[in-house]
Amino acid sequence: MRLEELDYQLPEELIAQRPTERREDARLLVVDRASRTLTDARISELGEWLHSHDILALNETRVRPARLMLRRASGGRVEMLFVRPEAGDAASERWRVLAKPARNATLGAVLRTPDDSLALEVVQEGEQGERVVRIVQGSLQDTLRAQGGIPLPPYIRRTAGAEALERYQTVFSRVEGAVAAPTAGLHFTHGLLMALEAKGISSAKLLLHVGPGTFRPITAADPREHLMDEEWFELSAEAAEELATARRNGGRIVAVGTTAVRTLESACDANAGQLAAARGWTRKFILPPYAFQATDALLTNFHLPRTSLLLLVAALAGTELLQNAYSHAVRERYRFYSYGDAMLVV
Repeated sequence: MRLEELDYQLPEELIAQRPTERREDARLLVVDRASRTLTDARISELGEWLHSHDILALNETRVRPARLMLRRASGGRVEMLFVRPEAGDAASERWRVLAKPARNATLGAVLRTPDDSLALEVVQEGEQGERVVRIVQGSLQDTLRAQGGIPLPPYIRRTAGAEALERYQTVFSRVEGAVAAPTAGLHFTHGLLMALEAKGISSAKLLLHVGPGTFRPITAADPREHLMDEEWFELSAEAAEELATARRNGGRIVAVGTTAVRTLESACDANAGQLAAARGWTRKFILPPYAFQATDALLTNFHLPRTSLLLLVAALAGTELLQNAYSHAVRERYRFYSYGDAMLVV
């Protein structure tokens, strides 16, 4: 497919800058693949579109306060986003980061926090501001907890205060390690989950630590040439059995967010197409055409053009139906992106 097929024009005022005060008030666009219809609803009405025995796949990753300001001995300032420990570094002494401006984080440079509680050395340079740093003094985790900022997306043009650390988390977040929230999950409250459970709609927890590569625009002329960053995923044997049992009982696996889809499909890839326990690093990239192995429906937000997230949704919904859905959402003034409204593909 061509990326241009999914381009769209979005008025800036439709980019949500903060979550709704009541998450259940968020709007929901239901995209029915069988009837090819679009229906306007509310998140509070989600249970009306799901069936008894359906099961929600929820990503329980938690966003860490991963943004930190450091400085060189010469005084140059560098903002670093701590993405993840380097693979194979059991002591977590070497971290992959994004540096801004990258020119102030050259190979061999030593950078410190203003209070000297943490010192890092740049030991590897990459493209687009990517660096590998080694901790030479202090505790990174302690410093991030004390001084780190929540990494809100760049299109949210407001300062991330202390309250953002909790508002930019799902109510089921548990395992810290992401640099961005699995935003479809932000629509849920404990009350909504309880109401769905009362209707026979259960849930299973899985994990994918969202990295910045999830949101990186696709720049290759042929989207098949796009390379995803590695992200850590886990699906336990217990969760895999819960999901498989729901299917055997006639229910659907409803992935909450594209990260849940990528976890489910990565687990199937690791088990010869069967939904079973798996864990490890994944670069799973889903674009049309794609035969889904463990995803029957999807709750997701509205995504930026030319991103892997939008292509994943197109692979499930179909390009033409997704084009219609986005045109409808813009026309009806849905809120877009991380703090925006939702779309349910059934």
